[in-house]
Amino acid sequence: MKQRKALLVLFALALVFTMYSSLALAKPLTKKEAPGSIAYNHVTVLADDFGDRQAGTADEQNTQKYITSIFDQLGYNPSIQEFSFERNDQEIDSSNVIAVKKGKFEQEIIIGAHYDTVNDVQGVDDNGSGVAVMLEVAERLQKAKPHYTIKFVAFGAEERGLQGSKYYVSRMSQEEADNTVAMINLDSLAAGDHMYVYGGAGEKGWVRDLALDIAEKRKLDVNTNPGINEDYPAGTTGDWSDHAPFKNAGIPYAYFEATNWEIGALDGYTQTVKHGEIWHEPGKDTLEFIQTEFPGRMENHLSTFSQLLTELVLKINYGTVQKSN
Repeated sequence: MKQRKALLVLFALALVFTMYSSLALAKPLTKKEAPGSIAYNHVTVLADDFGDRQAGTADEQNTQKYITSIFDQLGYNPSIQEFSFERNDQEIDSSNVIAVKKGKFEQEIIIGAHYDTVNDVQGVDDNGSGVAVMLEVAERLQKAKPHYTIKFVAFGAEERGLQGSKYYVSRMSQEEADNTVAMINLDSLAAGDHMYVYGGAGEKGWVRDLALDIAEKRKLDVNTNPGINEDYPAGTTGDWSDHAPFKNAGIPYAYFEATNWEIGALDGYTQTVKHGEIWHEPGKDTLEFIQTEFPGRMENHLSTFSQLLTELVLKINYGTVQKSN
C-alpha cells in the first residue's frame, strides 16, 4: 500500500510539472470498477484537458504524452514511433504510441485507436471513446496471461488520411506482418444509435464472427452491418479508418464502431436518427452535447465495448485462428 501511494504521489507531481493537474483523475482504478467506468474517466480528461487535437498541434502532442503516461503507469513501458507527412506543402509531425502486453507466444494481436481530431471539436466520440476503451482494456489486462502478445497502438494523424496507421504498417517487416494474428480497430464508439463490429470478407472475417459470438453469449447488444447497401456487403465496412492499412496488408481485422446503417445514405455515415452525424461536428462531438442529447448512451457503449474487447482478445488463441483457416 505504501509503495502504491508513493507511486501515485510521484505520478501526481509529474503531472503538476507538466501543468496538467487534472490528469490525476486518470489514476489506476481497480478491476472491481464497473465496466466502462475507467474508459469514461479517460474520456472526460481527453475532452476537458485537451479537446481539439489536430495532427501536428501542441494539443495532439500533449495527448500523446497523456496516453504514454497512462501506459507507463500501468507498467507497459511504452515507446514512441515518430513520423511526418506533407499537407499543403507543409511538413506535419505526429507520432504513434506503442505498448506491449507479452503473451505466451510472440504472435501479436494489435489493438488500435487514433487520438487526433478534426478542427474545433472535443473529439469525445471521434475518437476519445476509442482511446478510452483501449486504455481501460489495457488496465484490465495488466495481470492477465493472454495466449498471444497484445500490442496497443494509439495512432496519430488518422484524420489526415490514416497517416499513423499507414506509417505503422509501412514499417512492419514481412515477418512481423505474418506474425500478426489480428488487428482490432476502435473508432467512434460513444454516440451512434447502434453498436457494431465489422470484419473482412470470407475467411478474413473470423475476428468479427468471434466477437459476434461472444456478444450473443454475453447478451451484449452488438451487431454488424446488415448489408442493405450493396456497396458495403454484410459484415464489412469502408476503408475510412485505421483498420484499412492492416486489411490491405492481408491482416484479419475487427472494427468496433457506433453508428446507424439503416438511415441516411445507408453507408454508416449518418450516426443517429435524432441528430444525424456527431463526428466532425463542432458543437455535437462534445461531452455536454452527447450526455444531454443521449443520456446514458456513452456509459452503456463504453461498458459494452470494453467487456467485448477484453473477452475477445483473451478468446483469440491457436484454436480459434486454426478454425478460421
